[in-house]
Amino acid sequence: MTRHRSTPSATGRLLRTDGAGDLVITRTFRALADDVWAGLTEPERTARWFGPWEGDGAPGRTVRVRMAHEEDQPWMEVRIDVCDPPRRLAVSTVDEAGTWRLEVLLSEVDGVTELSLVHHLDTEEGIGEVGPGWEYYLDMFVASRDGTPLPVFDDYYPSMKPYFEGLVADRTPQ
Repeated sequence: MTRHRSTPSATGRLLRTDGAGDLVITRTFRALADDVWAGLTEPERTARWFGPWEGDGAPGRTVRVRMAHEEDQPWMEVRIDVCDPPRRLAVSTVDEAGTWRLEVLLSEVDGVTELSLVHHLDTEEGIGEVGPGWEYYLDMFVASRDGTPLPVFDDYYPSMKPYFEGLVADRTPQ
């Protein structure tokens, strides 16, 4: 697997909610939403940028996902909370890091699809690690679609950590 060193830009936004907030990161594709959706949901395509998954990928069901680009390539259980092709996928996981609630939202206009990854945060603690990770994975998705070399995580972390920590500081009342 070819890797590519680069200087990526942090693009995440932290939106106010009733909870800790929503971390939102977007990417845009010159492609139909159905094609982008397939790259997010078909096991052989997710294997290229995140990892393969197995199980019954239906709402209310739990699938197993192998995090192919993490140390030791661990498997994790992911519950599918909402699956509305090709517009919305909401999933949740529970592990030693806590509960993660994620949504992927797709909107298409004239053959251009915007993907928004929304991480519903239970706490803003650790956003300096979480944000660069999602930027990395979304750029992995872009590279897998474009057939370009995959990015290198060291280009994202720790260099993006201050940006994401700054999002929290910017929201803190003075």
